[in-house]
Amino acid sequence: MSSEPGPNGIRLTDAERRAQRRRSVAIAGVLVALVVIFYVVTLIKMGG
Repeated sequence: MSSEPGPNGIRLTDAERRAQRRRSVAIAGVLVALVVIFYVVTLIKMGG
């Protein structure tokens, strides 16, 4: 399965695929943290 090219014709090794997944999870974590920060700041500013 890893020998088949992806939709853009690029083949990723297992290590590259794992690294890409780690980056994606890290970016998702940062986005969730930003949402929580904005939510908390909004609650504080509204006096809630």
